[in-house]
Amino acid sequence: MREFHGLPAFDFPAAEAKAELPDAASVAWRISVDSYESEEAWEAAFARFAESVDTTEVRALIVGAWSDAYDSGPDEVISALVAARDRLPALRALFLGDITFMECEISWINQGLVTPLLDAFPELRAFGVRGGQELRFPAVRHARLRSLTIETGGLDAEVVRSVAASDFPELEHLDLWLGTSWYGANAQVADLAPILAGSRLPRLRSLALRNSEMQDEIAMALAGAPVVAGLETLDLSMGTLGDEGAEALLGGQPLTHLKKLDLHHNYLGEAMRKRLLDTLGAAGVEIDLSESTEPDREDDGVEHRYTAVAE
Repeated sequence: MREFHGLPAFDFPAAEAKAELPDAASVAWRISVDSYESEEAWEAAFARFAESVDTTEVRALIVGAWSDAYDSGPDEVISALVAARDRLPALRALFLGDITFMECEISWINQGLVTPLLDAFPELRAFGVRGGQELRFPAVRHARLRSLTIETGGLDAEVVRSVAASDFPELEHLDLWLGTSWYGANAQVADLAPILAGSRLPRLRSLALRNSEMQDEIAMALAGAPVVAGLETLDLSMGTLGDEGAEALLGGQPLTHLKKLDLHHNYLGEAMRKRLLDTLGAAGVEIDLSESTEPDREDDGVEHRYTAVAE
């Protein structure tokens, strides 16, 4: 992650490193340790950070790798952050699990109960989490949150339902990476119904339901979903979208009010891509149709499509 909450990311240096630190409010601080058998616990690195930086000015925090994220969750990380809430009065953005695939594949990242962070920081505007294994996100209310991102290779239906049942009156941006059943995705389109209805998220302007193996079904549901009328950006990228889903979008409610329609990483045919550009692109909608590809086909004609992010 190079930027977060409009601020450049800055890696808090290791204990032995000598580095000049920027102003506390000028960057999004990324705190991370070695992902394999680290000699320093994440909580110890955070303690050094709190001793070195004026935490009352910190606006954004990025939690990078904790040791052995493939084998243990961030419970102690979360506890350390919750305990420090009074020392972080200006915190407005928090991301949990900015772990690269070289450190730990996304579907091997262990998570846990993450909503105590939302409870502890009622002034947060942006919250994100990466990794779906053991992720728990019971329905919650947060009066200030404007952006929620959950990145996974496979998102459990219970998390989807809980997000849909949460009360986020100020939420403007929702980004869910639903993933593939190979890595735990088991949600159905029906689980998204409260989101698609629009009434629970009255200020939503950007909706991303992506990286999904049921991308066509989601597109079909969105073709008549009330939430679309209030959107500026719709993102169905990174999944298995094919001509069937795109046909439903074109045949459904008008989309010409959108500023952007992101369909990158898709399985659309050339004729369908041209129709989208001629119909929506010509109306001023910015459309991303990059990474279009043909499905893999077996000798018997069986078609295989893949999400962009899985393991």
